Amino acid sequence: MPDETTAVATPPHLQLVNVWKRFGEAPKQTVAVRNVDLSIEPGAFVTLIGPSGCGKSTLFSMISGLLPPDSDGSLLLNGKVQQDGALLGKIAFMPQRDLLFPWRTVLDNATLALEVEGMPRRRARAKAEALFPEFGLGGFEQHYPHQLSGGMRQRVALMRTFLFERDLILLDEPFGALDALTRSMMQRWLLDIWAKHRRTVLFITHDIDEAIFLGDKVVVMTARPGTIKCEEAITLPRPRDLGVVTTPEFMAVKKKLLAVVEEESLKTFAAASP
Repeated sequence: MPDETTAVATPPHLQLVNVWKRFGEAPKQTVAVRNVDLSIEPGAFVTLIGPSGCGKSTLFSMISGLLPPDSDGSLLLNGKVQQDGALLGKIAFMPQRDLLFPWRTVLDNATLALEVEGMPRRRARAKAEALFPEFGLGGFEQHYPHQLSGGMRQRVALMRTFLFERDLILLDEPFGALDALTRSMMQRWLLDIWAKHRRTVLFITHDIDEAIFLGDKVVVMTARPGTIKCEEAITLPRPRDLGVVTTPEFMAVKKKLLAVVEEESLKTFAAASP
């Protein structure tokens, strides 16, 4: 008989199945996240948007292992179910603030995760120094955080996250506090870094333009309790530059997503009204 080759499908890098998170006890219990189903393929850049308070950061905390999900559902990494706490340390997570230590130099801030993992300081420094030019920080190794601009501080925080060498990176509004020009430059720079290293990225933002410009897929969450409202595949060609935001294709996707987010935001305002 002729040889038969059976193709084995690659599982999603990250998969959430019926994930819930509740806080407190009934009757005052708060449901932050409910029935979230989400799949992210290896090497993808997925952006997550939704109204304020919809549970985006809670979802990130569960994915990173900082917060256990309720027992209703499952979190899978590369097809394997992760028990409570098992994800901690397996995923690189950058929160909204850069969290740089003011008493450490830029170089020593960048190597912090490597040192915590037990890498000798000399080796960690050599590893970080090799990335400084790529991250636009060449010559700033011995500076301190207060000597850097906001964009440069974010570059340091992102370099520290990339140095952690995890295949999945969570970025929680890393450019939210930057001015519009710096933010635009950082977006293009991040895409260059992502294209070179090809890590899987899940990126929270409140900016619909940013979500479309960066993502392979935009995921929209509902008002609290947050679940997945819809997913929109972004087929704009890569590499992308700022000119793409004026194209009819970009504007059509933006109009569609803006209508969805506004609908959910109105629900948030209605729930908060007396």
